[in-house]
Amino acid sequence: MQTRKLGYTDLELTTVGFGAWAVGGPWLFGWGPQDDDESIATILRAMDVGINWIDTAPIYGHGRSETVVGRALKQMSQKPLIATKCGLCWDEKSERIPRLKAQSIRTECHDSLKRLDIETIDLYQVHFNQPDEDIEEAWTELAKLVKEGKVRYIGVSNFTVEQIRRVQKIHPVASLQPPYSMLHREVEEDLLDYCGQNDIGVVVYSPMQRGLLTGAFDAERVANLPKGDHRKANPDFQEPQFSATMELVEQLRPIAERNDRTCSQLAISWVLRRPEVTSAIVGARRPDQTAETAQASDWNLSEEDIEQIEKLLAERQAKVETK
Repeated sequence: MQTRKLGYTDLELTTVGFGAWAVGGPWLFGWGPQDDDESIATILRAMDVGINWIDTAPIYGHGRSETVVGRALKQMSQKPLIATKCGLCWDEKSERIPRLKAQSIRTECHDSLKRLDIETIDLYQVHFNQPDEDIEEAWTELAKLVKEGKVRYIGVSNFTVEQIRRVQKIHPVASLQPPYSMLHREVEEDLLDYCGQNDIGVVVYSPMQRGLLTGAFDAERVANLPKGDHRKANPDFQEPQFSATMELVEQLRPIAERNDRTCSQLAISWVLRRPEVTSAIVGARRPDQTAETAQASDWNLSEEDIEQIEKLLAERQAKVETK
């Protein structure tokens, strides 16, 4: 698999990383029921096919995702790079609480190390940019954790350029983790250019837009999503976006097929066309899924394919705006 260096760091990431969001099982933004043994088998399969890093977070299943990843690590002879996050907590009612106070950050780091059963986190990221007034306090504490050896590098997720500038004054930013897919291109407006110019790695999430770009969705499948699957309430899974996206996928399918690839691989390769993007975080719930998506790492889209996709995306956007 292809690798790219993460910003200024010495971390070489495969251009497809394993995303452990869904393996956290049901919670406010969960993906429905998930079997832990199948999750572990999926993670092990991801490593077998060459993926060298895992992205998780304590909020995913309220500790469950990190615990499952920790169980999987015990079965590996060669350990992958581990990225996790801080700044999103939960209360006794399982409600999400953004928290960036120093003591909370330190406690979260300790708890993540314990759940993962590791001594050092390779990449520790601020999960969300709220409360805005506390991001400097959180970043200062993260810099201390780096000096103490508990964390190797620190990054941010869902930050704006202005917020990145603020924390850069305290300690170098290793990476940004933003959403990026054919359907959500906001990161192209200024964030990618800024990260490229400042040697900040970019690891994007949701390149397949929560499954919509895989070619496996239709209205019936959306209607049958299980209780606890956050996608039911997501605007991308509702009209007029949903129908326009399904039409787009059918137009994308011939492009993938003429390259002997799948729609999932096409969606992932498309975000990787940008040189600023270090890696795409790709979630999986079954071993066969990760074996398929990992292959996107070695596919570089042609200029002809990119131009055709650009036209199709413009057509889809026009349909959504006129409905």
